[in-house]
Amino acid sequence: MNQIVTPFIYQIGTGVASGFLVGYVIKKILKILMIVLGVSFIAVSYLGLSEIININYEKLASATSGFLLTTMVGLPFASTFLAGFGLGILKG
Repeated sequence: MNQIVTPFIYQIGTGVASGFLVGYVIKKILKILMIVLGVSFIAVSYLGLSEIININYEKLASATSGFLLTTMVGLPFASTFLAGFGLGILKG
């Protein structure tokens, strides 16, 4: 029984702690990142509208679809990581 409970508690504790830290840091960095991405988006949109560059939106969509996270292994770690992440976002 102890061999089952100890790893489970370890996963929960590790998930909450790492999720909180990641959420906290992401919230702090997110403001700067949004400004950079916003300015970049506006610049690329302007260059595309003034026909200085040509944007292939189909290739752009297919290239960015690979960045999505599709699976997570380990339900206890994943769920507690998300809970900790949410707490980190709120406290950050």
